[in-house]
Amino acid sequence: QVQLVQSGGGLVQAGGSLRLSCAASGRTFSSYAMAWFRQAPGKERVFVGAINWSGGSTVYADSVKGRFTISRDHAKNTVYLQMNSLNPEDTAVYYCAAREGWRSLGSTNLYDYWGQGTQVTVSS
Repeated sequence: QVQLVQSGGGLVQAGGSLRLSCAASGRTFSSYAMAWFRQAPGKERVFVGAINWSGGSTVYADSVKGRFTISRDHAKNTVYLQMNSLNPEDTAVYYCAAREGWRSLGSTNLYDYWGQGTQVTVSS
């Protein structure tokens, strides 16, 4: 069993930075790919990016490529989402998620575990 607890987020001005954390408990964390999704009000949950089990591969949505970075620390059982150059379109609730495998990363139904979500608000 894997449980994901998120922290970070909040309110930031456009152009600013935030870092989200996702701490996992459970002995199988190291074998899971980890992803970040976001959901804006009235919209579907969309893929932001993912990192594979080893941390050696990452994938990002075009909308965040070059601005967001995902990393993981196996010793701390934690995955991070560093968000730079934020703009108001990045405002959403952000979720981390865990799964096995590395295909169809954008499919929410393929993820086994989800964090509780954390609000990120970017003011103009």
